[in-house]
Amino acid sequence: MTDYTELSARIRALTEGESDEVALMATVACELHHADARFDWTGFYRVTGPEVLKIGPYQGGHGCLVIPFSRGVCGAAARTRQTQLVPDVEAFPGHIACSSSTRSEIVVPVIGANDRLIGVLDIDSDRPEAFTEADAEALEGMMRDVFGTL
Repeated sequence: MTDYTELSARIRALTEGESDEVALMATVACELHHADARFDWTGFYRVTGPEVLKIGPYQGGHGCLVIPFSRGVCGAAARTRQTQLVPDVEAFPGHIACSSSTRSEIVVPVIGANDRLIGVLDIDSDRPEAFTEADAEALEGMMRDVFGTL
């Protein structure tokens, strides 16, 4: 299990003073991906147009290039601005299978200053029921710490 306290401190130290969203996303994706064996694909989808997400920095195999807000787990997180904790992706209506190995997923909205939706953090696992509410709370706090003032 991830030591989120230590991981958050390391990410804060690495990102302190940086304001470039892509640089921040690249650093966070790398640190998260290598912090936990459950994390099979770790990355960001950025808001690039009205109700459109495009792939951003990530670690793992290829991801979907474009995801509309109306589709999939990432779209649901962007549309509702609420974390999506999905224990079984096969049971999620409209799930987009970017990778056939994904069994569970957590997607956290990334919200900056003035309530601006920057994108979503997407973490996939090849294990079913890999994520918990504790993961959701820790990741939400991390996204606020890193992106909340941008």
